[in-house]
Amino acid sequence: MTVIPVIKKLITEALLEDLGQGDVTTDNLAVLNTPENQSTGSLSVREACVISGLDIACQVFWAVDPALKLDLSVSDGDSLQAGDKVLTVQGQTASLLKAERVALNFLQHLSGIATETRRYADAIAGTSAKVTDTRKTTPGLRFLEKQAVLHGGGSPHRFNLGSSAMLKDNHIKAVGSIKKAVDELRQHLSHTATIEVEVDTLEQVKEAVESGADIILLDNMDPATLCQAVATINGKAIAEASGGITLSQIRAIAETGVSFISTSKITLGAPMIDIGLDFS
Repeated sequence: MTVIPVIKKLITEALLEDLGQGDVTTDNLAVLNTPENQSTGSLSVREACVISGLDIACQVFWAVDPALKLDLSVSDGDSLQAGDKVLTVQGQTASLLKAERVALNFLQHLSGIATETRRYADAIAGTSAKVTDTRKTTPGLRFLEKQAVLHGGGSPHRFNLGSSAMLKDNHIKAVGSIKKAVDELRQHLSHTATIEVEVDTLEQVKEAVESGADIILLDNMDPATLCQAVATINGKAIAEASGGITLSQIRAIAETGVSFISTSKITLGAPMIDIGLDFS
């Protein structure tokens, strides 16, 4: 497994946070710190979930002790049931105890996102719409959280402000109009670049279409209004619904004909999955 710099830094900071002052429990139990004191631990899920974060969990264990032996039982994106084993780790007991919490924190958090994403994706199965994420992510964890969305069956949205152009309401207010903003962006962007425009009225939908927007984000519109917006767009741009999306309403939104439904609920609202490490 290759560790990219941003992940290596994240692991270092997480371990520093937890082990920066040592482990006063493990460090002071002499029997645990002898080379011959070896243990085998199994990480298992305690509830149904979609697993994500296996790579970084392994990297955490190896960052604490490169000699630890890890054996994965599943792959990221797999659907698991309560009791399913995720991985087995073997090595010096003290190392397992010191790495356990940080490895589990990443694994539980990212599996929660993957699981929540799968719930949203399953809710719109059979429609032409796909669920996608937003930039509303935990600071420093965006790469991992967006990866977890993919593991859960979601589609990627732009990663950051440099990934693609998106005119939001404040951009439009500051520039003066949708057309003026789109025209100016076209002068500076590559011919391969796309421009997304956020709108919240049917009048703005019409203006965005006439301005040549590639993607039109329909913000906080009810299903009836979304149907009208999709009809106005009429295939001239990609239609994306966003704003206040909930699991109970996402099916109705998907059935309006939008191509994408973006929501922060799958990253910010996902509960952690219960996963534990038990010695055998």
